Amino acid sequence: MKPDQWHFSRPELAAGYLGLFGLGLSSARTLFARRRMGKTEFLIKDLIPAAKQAGYLTAYVNLWDDDEEPAGALVGALYGAIEPNWWAKLARKANSPVRKLKASGKIPVFGEASVEAEMTADDKKFVGTLLSDALKAFDSQTKPLLLIIDEAQVLAAAAHSNFAHALRAGLDVRKDRLKVIFAGSSESTLRTMFGRSSEPFFNWAPLEPFPLLGRDFIQFMVKKVNTITKHQLSMKHAVAAFDQLNNTPEFFRRFLERHLTYPFDGPEAALEFTKEHVFNSDQFRRQWTGLLPADRALLGMMADGKVSDFHGQAAREQLAALLGLPEAPPVNMPAHSLRRLQADNIVTKLAHGEYRFEDEAFAQWIREHGALNGEASS
Repeated sequence: MKPDQWHFSRPELAAGYLGLFGLGLSSARTLFARRRMGKTEFLIKDLIPAAKQAGYLTAYVNLWDDDEEPAGALVGALYGAIEPNWWAKLARKANSPVRKLKASGKIPVFGEASVEAEMTADDKKFVGTLLSDALKAFDSQTKPLLLIIDEAQVLAAAAHSNFAHALRAGLDVRKDRLKVIFAGSSESTLRTMFGRSSEPFFNWAPLEPFPLLGRDFIQFMVKKVNTITKHQLSMKHAVAAFDQLNNTPEFFRRFLERHLTYPFDGPEAALEFTKEHVFNSDQFRRQWTGLLPADRALLGMMADGKVSDFHGQAAREQLAALLGLPEAPPVNMPAHSLRRLQADNIVTKLAHGEYRFEDEAFAQWIREHGALNGEASS
């Protein structure tokens, strides 16, 4: 496969994670970062190649690829790393729990090939058996395995509790040779998943922020751009663009693409075009209009950044003004709103009374188009 010339490699970071596993003091890590921050690219293009170089088998699964049936996706990823011909063997079994196999892009198995398992309600009872078989197949291998579970917060859903318990049990007894990176974009759900005593993965892996890209990344990208175009991009313009695009690598790449496509317009025009498109998404408008008026009002206040105590009298009076109420609502109104917004992965709770948007782009969209412009009660 041809290397991605636009990929900013982070070998030291990959070596750091592998080094921690090599010490034997830890068998799992949990990394969180908002969407579009370069986490998945790092896992696939830096950490997996480094792990293979270090002698690991590697299995990667993004549970968002099949959030309704994450068990099948995860088992498929394990088998794809351990035993590439497992689907053919499974299909030959007379009592195979898999009703139908078909080509798809959901479960990476080997090379460019992929398959999808269609399971009935009865078939799902066998998923634990399939997981057990996959882990037993790993036991016969001599190499250690690095399992990367991206968007791992999917496992926190109540519907997947039995599988999550089975997965933890299987991983518990293999900590010496099976290392796990849990990664996700929902900090609040991950904190619940690993921090609540009733959850299968309680205290199973330390939770830490994924190191974000910064000036080194900008310099790398600017150097690449300036080798292609005669219209040189200055670091001053690049840093300003990165900052105004909320330090989001994906949005910054769109800015660079626009600049390269229309170099005569200049970097300022490229930035304005990019901001207009990334912060005016139809998806954000649909998400916004689907919320209750009280939730929209509270999000507008949060995006404004001037309120810290959403339960206090001043905040509730501002809610009343936004919603057209005659007086400040009771404390339980913002409390219920915050619980709904956390459940929908729109905001995350950092500490008592401290909240943050899961997607800063949504916050920017609200600042420009939402509650602060009088849409809260509409």
